[in-house]
Order: sequence, then C-alpha cells, then structure tokens
Amino acid sequence: MGGATRTGLALLWLAILAIIATWIGMQLQVSGDLRRFMPEARTSEQKLLLEEMGEGPGARLLLVALSGDTPDVLAAQSRAMHETLQADARFVFVANGEQQGLEAIPDPLLPYRYLLSPMLDTQALDRDMLADALDQRLQDLGSPAAGQIEPLLPRDPTLETLRLAEAWMPASAPDLLHGVWFTDGNDGPREALLLLETRAGGFDPEAQQAVLSAVRTAFDAASGDSPATLTVSGPGVFSVEIGARTRREATAFGTAGGIGFALMLLLAYRRWQVPLLAGLPVASAGLAGLAMVVALFGDRVHGITLAFGFTLIGIAADYPIHLLSHLRPGRTPRESARLIWRTMATGVASTCLAYLTFFVSGVDGLRQLAVFTITGLATAALATRFLLPPLLGPVRRDVADVPLARHLHAGLAALPRLKSPLLLALAGLAAAVVVFLPGVFWQNDLARLTPVPEAQLARDLALRRALGAPDVRYLIAIEGADAEAVLRASEHLQAPLDALRVQGAISGFDMAARYLPSAATQQRRQARLPDRATLQAELDAAIAATPFRADAFAPFVDDVEAARTAAPLQMADLVDTPLEVQAGGLLLEREDGATALVTLAGLVDPRAVAHVAAANGARLVDLKQASESLVAAYRQRILWALGLAVLLLAAGVGIVLRHARRTARVMAPMLVTTLVVLAVLRLCGVELNLFHLVALMLAAGLGLDYALFFDHAGHDAAEQRRTLHAVAVCAASTLMVFALLALSSIPVLRAIGSTVALGVLCNLLLAPLVVRRREGMA
Repeated sequence: MGGATRTGLALLWLAILAIIATWIGMQLQVSGDLRRFMPEARTSEQKLLLEEMGEGPGARLLLVALSGDTPDVLAAQSRAMHETLQADARFVFVANGEQQGLEAIPDPLLPYRYLLSPMLDTQALDRDMLADALDQRLQDLGSPAAGQIEPLLPRDPTLETLRLAEAWMPASAPDLLHGVWFTDGNDGPREALLLLETRAGGFDPEAQQAVLSAVRTAFDAASGDSPATLTVSGPGVFSVEIGARTRREATAFGTAGGIGFALMLLLAYRRWQVPLLAGLPVASAGLAGLAMVVALFGDRVHGITLAFGFTLIGIAADYPIHLLSHLRPGRTPRESARLIWRTMATGVASTCLAYLTFFVSGVDGLRQLAVFTITGLATAALATRFLLPPLLGPVRRDVADVPLARHLHAGLAALPRLKSPLLLALAGLAAAVVVFLPGVFWQNDLARLTPVPEAQLARDLALRRALGAPDVRYLIAIEGADAEAVLRASEHLQAPLDALRVQGAISGFDMAARYLPSAATQQRRQARLPDRATLQAELDAAIAATPFRADAFAPFVDDVEAARTAAPLQMADLVDTPLEVQAGGLLLEREDGATALVTLAGLVDPRAVAHVAAANGARLVDLKQASESLVAAYRQRILWALGLAVLLLAAGVGIVLRHARRTARVMAPMLVTTLVVLAVLRLCGVELNLFHLVALMLAAGLGLDYALFFDHAGHDAAEQRRTLHAVAVCAASTLMVFALLALSSIPVLRAIGSTVALGVLCNLLLAPLVVRRREGMA
C-alpha cells in the first residue's frame, strides 16, 4: 500500500472522528451534581442528605459582602444591588435589611395575609384594633416613611404585609445601618451584607455561573468609581470555582501530558508520523466511549465521568505502543498485530470484565464510568488490531534492537527472578503495614475532597454567622403521613425552639410553617375574621374619628372577605411564587409521606436541640454523620466490586492461558503491587478515599497488561527486548501523566495521580522480575 493511500485512509479516519465529535458536542450535557456519584440512600438521614446537598435551602444561599468604602456609600450600593437583583427571576429571595411592601408576598396571595400572619391568634379585627392602626397610619404619613406607606393604605391599613415581610426575614438578622444590614465592626471595618437565595441548586454550576455573573454585573453598576470590593460566598460559588479549577488543571495537565507523550514517542520510535498515528486509536477510544455514554445516559453526563474516563482511556495508548514496538523488518504490520492480538485481547477482555463490576455498585456515576471505559478500551484495541496496521508502512529496523534496549535487557537478565517465598514475604509485609499501622485508615469526610482553600471556607463561615444563615451541618426533621401532619407538628415545635433561642442554644431557626401555616391554623384564623357587613361597620366606626374618607379602604374589605371564604392555602397554590421555593425547600412531599425540615442558625448546643426535637416527635439530623455513613456504604460496595473484579480478571486470564501456574504468575505482580501501594500510602499518612480505590483498579489493569506481555514474550530474547521496550515506553508515558496529576491542588485528582503513579512504578519493577522466562535471557 503506497504512502498516498495510507495518508488518505488516515484523513478518512480523522474525518469520521470529527463527525462523531460534532454529534457528541450537540448532544452532550455535563452535570456537576455529586449525588450521581453517591449510592442509593438507605436511611432517612442519608435520603435527607442527598436532597439537601443539591436542592436544600442551605445549598441555594449566596452570602454577599461589600467593603472598602464608607458605610453610607456601601449602603447606597447595597440598595442599588437589591433593586437590580430583586427583579431578576434567577433569585427567589434578595434581602439586605430594607423593609419591603406589597411585593413581600405575590399579589394573588395578598388576600390571604391574615391567614398567614399570627396576628389573629392574639387580636380581633374589630373597631379598637382598626382605630389604633389608622391612628398609627396618620403618624406614618407625617413621617419620612410616608412615600412607602401611602401606596399600601387602601388595601392594607394594618400593614400586615410588612409584618409578614419582617417575619420572613432571617431569624437572626445583622445590625442595621443607613437602613441596610452591616457587620458589627468588631473584627474590622463595617461591611454591607446581602443574603440571596437562587432558584438553581448548589450543584448546578452552569446556572450558578450565570447567577454569579448577574451579581457581579449588579455590583459593577452600583459601585461606579467607588473603591468598594465585592465578596460572594456559598455552595454555588464553591461549585463554580471547583469546576473552573478542575477544568484549568485538567487542561494544563492534559496539554503537558500530551506534549510529553508525543515527545516520548518521537524519542522512542524516531518517526514523526508515530505520535499522529498512535493518537488515532486513543482519540477513537475517547470519542466512542463518550458517544456510548451520551447514547445511554444522554440526559446528563457527570463531569467526573468525563475527567476520570479520559484518564482511564490513557490505558488505550498502550495498545498502539505495543504494536509499534513489535514491528520489525520482514514482517508486515498486519502480521505483527495478529501475533500480539491474543495477548492484547486477553488484557482488554479481562479489564473490561473487571469494570463490569461497577454495574452492581448501584451508583449512576460509576455505571457511566464503566460504559465509558469498556467501550473506549474495546474500541482502542480493535482499532489497533484492524485499522492502524494499514496505515503503518514497512519498518527498516527493529526499534528494540538498539544499544539502550540491549543494555536494559542485559541488566534485567542479571537480576534474579522473584521466587514465590520472596513475593509472599513482600506481600505479607505490605499487608501488615496496611492492617496494623496506627492512624486513620479511611477518609469519610466529603468536605476533605473539596479544593476550596481554608481561608475561603473561614470567610464563608464568618459571613454565615454575620447574616444568621442556617447551619449547613444540623437540621431538624419532622416526618408524618402528609404535609398537613408535619406542618402541624412544626407549629407545636415552634414554642420550644423559641425558648432555646432565648436560652442561647440557637440564634434562630426557619421552617415551612413560617410561610405556609397548617390548614387547621388557617381555618382557625378564618373563623376570627368578621363577615363583610360586620367588618364594614367596625371600619366605619374606626374611620369616623379620622380624616380618612369612608370609602378609602374598600380594597381592604374585599381582601378580608376573600380570605374568609377561601379554601386554606396548600403548597400547590404557591407554584410559581417566591414562597414555593422558600416553603418547598423546607417541606418534602413523597408518595409515602412528608418531611418538614427546620434549619438552625447559630447552633451551640446540639444536645439540647436534640432533646427538644425528640420530646416533640422530631429528630436532630447530623448531615455530616449521614454523609460519613453514606461514604462508608459506598466504600463497602466498591470493595465488593473490586473483589469481584479480581476474580473476573483471574478467570479471564486463566481461560486464555489454561495453566494455573502461569495464571498465578501473571496475576501476582498486580496483586502484590496493590498491597505495596496501599502500604506506601499508609506510611505517608494518607487517609484513603473512594478515588484511591478506583485508581487502584486502574493501576491493576495496567499491571495485568505488563505481565501478560512479558508472559507472551516466552523464551525468545529478541521478543523479550521488544516487550521490554514497549512496556518501558507505556510505563514512562503513563507515569508522566499521573505524576503530573499527583501535583494537582484538587484532592480527587491528586488521589488518582499518586495512586496510579505508584502502581505503575511498582508493576514495572515486579512484572519482569516475576513473569519473565529466565531461559530466554541467555
């Protein structure tokens, strides 16, 4: 086949890959929701954790601070930002301490304000109450607040709307200065504060990025030439920053690794076409794996699947390297590919069988990862076997027949093989370190996996305390048969929690019943509302002693009559209103029942809160403890999956080799390496997390590949040199990529990089010392 034909075939291959990549780009939607990489929740606490992680009220809060200018200027900027953001549909709630008027509750719900407000629990809507209210309104009209009050009067002379707005403000509000919230100034210059609640969940990085852009745009418009600075914190900020940092580091490491890989291939094979040709099976693997994931899980592909999946596809680069190292004069590339195919296929099939175990993990993200990896590795192997050889021209020399390869081969021949007793002793020593070394073995805290700097987390905690935002660790859960039952139970819990607030055990709390009282409470308040004729008579008597016109408050009478005759408000009535998200985030309805959540601010005595909750039929939930139990359950599943993977690997190799001793010899380096890597990590004080375990499986697949090719080399010294050349190039390129990942500031990438780099190094040392045939070294 001529050079022009080979070039044409390569261009055709590239064109097909470009078409597939275009289709993927049109279909792919990337998710950042960590819950896709969590197992199915078994306990009620774990279910709450998964619901709260992405959609709970705490996950949707953004904390904003303005600093760097005088308080009066900062207050003006706060008011301007409040006005801009309140009109933005991406925000459910925007608060800075300013009083709000009729917009505090949506217009369709305004007639129901007396059913939502606790005013009627202690007062009657009679002439005395109305007279006091009208007298107060006359005073208000003569004050600087007249501009705000006057539009409300015809419909709301008792200003119940403002009472509700005040009641719905955060339970523990900051200091007011110039009419807006400020820090107390005890720890530095005063800062203006805003509290924002977004419609998007905290683990929706695309939506959160748009929200943050809106906040910064509003600040830029409000600050003008002021030297003021903006600080925004909260789960949404962390989600965006984690995603951005991951993309930056993945791009940087990927670029560096790709350049290094290409240079290494040039150095190893001395042909400029090699990096391009070797890249075709790898690119095919990545695109085929991604296309299959999109086809099967098209709604949302997790970002971790993409990042880790492309890392796993790095194994695919080994396949063309093995072919290139086994080319020699006098043998066509097709024949060379055919001769190594059995060994390559054994490694691919065994690894794919191992990754099938992720389908029994019960975790959607791991299933995506399994599909990506199995499809990618199978594609790379098949492309190397059938598509790459026609593109390779005849070689004029054996790349392994060079002085460096001969010296390495001779040095390896001089080393003794590791016999079973020595291998067992090494495995036993490593196992003893793993089991008996003191210190924490497993890392169960999900927060330890975040790359958010400690200073930023501390700043978030300080702003959370200043704003009285809810605690992100503890909440109270009330379970019942339906929404009405849990709303009633919430109302019974309100008085004991108020007592705890007075005692200092908490600084505040929030519950759905603040926004949506139970139907029983609404009906009780309805019964205290006078009918139209009675209310009109009482109102006329109250107006008589004032300068107000007799018909000035007709809208008020209409609202009270509407509230008196209406059905109690339900969650369905709050759809498409700000109250839907505020109450809905604290009231979880399911087919088998409902759960009301009570968020807590300034919690200092969890034991006292737990006691009060238990005495009222509720329970205090520790979300940190729930996350740790979920991680432990997840780890248990992965450990079972890894154990099953080892059995499948052994079965696959045994079926092909059909010799128990050879199978044991091929499996031994991989198994001992796993123990040695665990021992090294333990000696370095590393607490193992879930990603260490998945990375161990990746390292095991690489080790099996090395061992299989050394076994394939048999007694032929020349073939052993070619295998040594191929494995050395494979290991060097893999080691370079994962050593770079080990330098990452992102704990997940660092765990993967360090584990695989150690595994590659150990497998590279053990595979030839255990598997090689000594007779072939003569």
